[in-house]
Amino acid sequence: MIAQVLGELLITAGVVLLLFVGWELWWTNIDSGIKQEQALEEFFAEVPPAADPPPSGGEATGTPAPEVFGEPIVLPQGDLAGTFGVVYIPRFGEDYSRPVTSGVGTDVLDNLGLGHYPGTGAPGEVGNFALAGHRQTHGQVLDQIHTLVPGDRVYVQTRDGYYTYVFRNTEIVLPDRVDVIAPVPTDPAALPVDRILTLTSCNPRFGAQERIIAYSVMESWRPLDAGPPPEIAEQVARAAGQG
Repeated sequence: MIAQVLGELLITAGVVLLLFVGWELWWTNIDSGIKQEQALEEFFAEVPPAADPPPSGGEATGTPAPEVFGEPIVLPQGDLAGTFGVVYIPRFGEDYSRPVTSGVGTDVLDNLGLGHYPGTGAPGEVGNFALAGHRQTHGQVLDQIHTLVPGDRVYVQTRDGYYTYVFRNTEIVLPDRVDVIAPVPTDPAALPVDRILTLTSCNPRFGAQERIIAYSVMESWRPLDAGPPPEIAEQVARAAGQG
């Protein structure tokens, strides 16, 4: 009798565990995806539609003339509230567009995609624009972070324009290494001169014993009225519900 009861309890516990795993790996992604779409809709409702990139002037060979837009516009720290941007990473897929929301608490990371570490830089600012996101649950916004290779582009859109960062390298650190989000990553005492984008997530993919950190350096920027970089124009249109 006791063995039968124990057997039934073990079966029940196994079913509950399977349901929990299914909820973590399936339902949280669906629920977070819906909320991220809503956040994108709210962001684009307050941002003018993306302009088409202007035709490039160039030589007879067809080489585009370089575009120079001066110093990037940087959102004031006080405006880094709510959902204030969108990240596009072609390496993660042609439909990859994720909202960027202030904060790295569970209310943000479990629901709204990428969270911005309060007190770190803004897009385009000299220093460190640092973001966090989940890998295997709650939208899987950084599930493919380990696939980035040097030269990959990471694009950030705000109400002011588009900021292009070039991926440089990753490193694996312990969870207590908060210096990775310093203005100069890993060197808190140094004065920043570069415009850095740092992506942080748990490591390994199904664990949280470590953190994987991906660093990118800003290459260029475009004001909103210049249109998105041509290579992500279709992604931007889809994210904004225009394509």
